[in-house]
Amino acid sequence: MSELKIFSGRSNRPLAEQICREAGIAPGNVEIQNFSDGEIWVKYSENIRGTDVFIIQPTQPPAENLLELLLLIDAAKRSSASRVTAVIPYFGYARQDRKDQPRVAISAKLVANVLTHAGADRVITMDLHAAQIQGFFDIPMDHLYSSAIFIEHFRKMQIPNLAVASPDVGGLKMARSFAKRLGADLVLIDKRRPKPNEAEVMNIIGEVSGKNILVVDDLIDTGGTFVNAVRALRAKGAQKVFGACTHPILSGNALKRLEESDVTSVAVTDSLPLVRPSAKIEVRSAAKLFAEAIIRTHNNESISSLFDVDKDKA
Repeated sequence: MSELKIFSGRSNRPLAEQICREAGIAPGNVEIQNFSDGEIWVKYSENIRGTDVFIIQPTQPPAENLLELLLLIDAAKRSSASRVTAVIPYFGYARQDRKDQPRVAISAKLVANVLTHAGADRVITMDLHAAQIQGFFDIPMDHLYSSAIFIEHFRKMQIPNLAVASPDVGGLKMARSFAKRLGADLVLIDKRRPKPNEAEVMNIIGEVSGKNILVVDDLIDTGGTFVNAVRALRAKGAQKVFGACTHPILSGNALKRLEESDVTSVAVTDSLPLVRPSAKIEVRSAAKLFAEAIIRTHNNESISSLFDVDKDKA
């Protein structure tokens, strides 16, 4: 069997280092620099001929993070790695997965094509915005779920009289999975979006009065959807409102919005580096989940047990 080596780009090195510690493997040596004009230059500082290479790189904006991953894949293929797996904890551009209006790009499909043509043999990611994006790839794609991390966390909290809410119809399956495993009721928030990055809560389906509510979503970007959901739930008589969000993008004033809202706390993963620490944000590491997926992939073992907790999401 070929040797396993793990490398990291620059978009989230703390997570990559933690994954290596969980896997018991020293991180590989790679040089990444920017020329004075901003161009990215990469070089593997060790021999990777015939090795099983895993490259850890979330692809959140700026676009240089995606480009850096593509260059690392290309360099690995040209260095005769036996297999190259792109480990993408947060898959950027996943929200642009369809033509929702005329003359727009399906960016998620384009990114899938570019990763494949760059030379990736396999992709491992977590909580895609739409699970159907797996079908955009013509190479094997392993889709991990953060619920394996969050369910244990909220069970330990033992929140009484709990209901799980989805902030929109798209997240209903995720919320149903949480509700089932936490023995909680299910609530749906009907959201109408007048324009991109703006959300308006219109209606709540389900009983929330006197309950503690857990709002689950795959990401928080501007924070508008989440904060509006918290406000609407509180207005309907909810007691404490908690959050579980896989990818803390938190662009613009999102963190300030969360801190000024009535949410008690929000659990997030470290798929993305936080803008800054916050008393209302609890970080749960995804490193162990990714380390196990990497080890099993290298050993050609099944990783389905890592997301059996969510097998009813399909």
